[in-house]
Amino acid sequence: MTSAVAAVDLGATSGRVMLGHVGHNELSVQPVSRFPNGPLVTSDGLHWDVSALYRHVITGLSAAARRAPDILSIGVDSWAVDYALLRDGEMLAEPFHYRDERNAAAAIAVHELIPPAELYGRNGLQFLPFNTLYQLTADRLAGRLGVGDQFLLIPDLMNFWLTGERRAERSNASTTGLLNIATGNWDDDLIARLGLPRGIFPSLTEAGSTVGTLLPAVAAEIGAMDGIPVTAVGSHDTASAVVAIPSTSDDFAYISCGTWGLVGVELDAPVLSEAGRLEGFTNEGGVDGRVRYLHNVMGLWLLSESVRAWESGGAFIDLAILLDAAAAVTAPVPLFDANDERFLAPGDLPARIAGWLSERGMPIPQSQAEFVRSIIESLSDAFARAVRTASELSGKAVAAIHIVGGGSQNELLCQLTADRSGIPVIAGPVEATAIGNVLVQARAQGLVAGDLESLRALVARSIPLKRFEPRARQNV
Repeated sequence: MTSAVAAVDLGATSGRVMLGHVGHNELSVQPVSRFPNGPLVTSDGLHWDVSALYRHVITGLSAAARRAPDILSIGVDSWAVDYALLRDGEMLAEPFHYRDERNAAAAIAVHELIPPAELYGRNGLQFLPFNTLYQLTADRLAGRLGVGDQFLLIPDLMNFWLTGERRAERSNASTTGLLNIATGNWDDDLIARLGLPRGIFPSLTEAGSTVGTLLPAVAAEIGAMDGIPVTAVGSHDTASAVVAIPSTSDDFAYISCGTWGLVGVELDAPVLSEAGRLEGFTNEGGVDGRVRYLHNVMGLWLLSESVRAWESGGAFIDLAILLDAAAAVTAPVPLFDANDERFLAPGDLPARIAGWLSERGMPIPQSQAEFVRSIIESLSDAFARAVRTASELSGKAVAAIHIVGGGSQNELLCQLTADRSGIPVIAGPVEATAIGNVLVQARAQGLVAGDLESLRALVARSIPLKRFEPRARQNV
């Protein structure tokens, strides 16, 4: 006998609402709604259309309620760092997109106030120019913070619209750069030194706690029973994905691979070494107080944005056929730095990759298949190097690499990561984020019990996985 919870999983390119059915030794998830997500270009920059995103969420929850009228809980996760500014509970404008160019000047302004090494000691975060503290500084410099009276990260905003309650779930708050790594609370001194108004910061809550219950109007709109709780999950999508790593031991590295590739290990305490800062490793909060010690790699954005560029030029791209063609490429292809910041913004990525290679006197791929092979080789190389570095910096041995998320379906990427790392790769689950979301809700509702290892063992028993053994380098 199983009971159902609804997981809202919002990614940077698409969203989904999933039904999770959980019982004693049983776990399954099924999609009930999928919808696109992407940037909105306006006169003042790049934004998210979160109003439309919320309408998709409501439509998806309505479909979930029709399939499972006895839903016990709803949980929301999303990408990190972006937020909406509110005044008197009303959103002032659609949130800025983290790829907007405004963040570069704000990062310079922050580092003039607080040196990067000191910031790392306080928040433990890898420098990324779009971290929330830089975005809030951009809003301060533009005078927008004087208008708003609160900011809410994207999943917290969705929870507010569903329940009327304003909370900040701690794992996602840890990505802002404004949470103190030692205390786990908002860093009041840092906030003051950056000139940010303390009053805009919402109170913090833990994954597994109840944010509130559905507003009556929302319950009526989706056709659900009154009083359904909205549960705080690991609301940063990577935090939820790591919950669902199907490992029965702790000697693993993970790659949560979608638009971004989040590569790291799970620890009980942060690593704040200068070597870790210089290597770009971050200490983000996980469920149950765990630390996600990881490095952000550009991820499948490199592939999807290249495909978009080719299609905008009039080409028809069948991705499955293109990936097969890339796998069949036997000639060597050049490697490029998948983490170069020039690849961050939307636009013609193949041209930028070609430019990067040309500047270094390296050959430029001549076909789409060769470009894709170069992208996947470069990603696998970046993944393997990040796993090795995570192990060296943390002192944690790695016996297996778990690739979860959409990238786990890319067999060429999985095999090349195994080859380049010399470590077996276990691929799956594809829907790890939604599964982790479901499991935190299920535990809060008493459908399952135990620590993260118990939840992961349930995933390993329930979800089909594929293993890739490293091949000898001369056979790659």
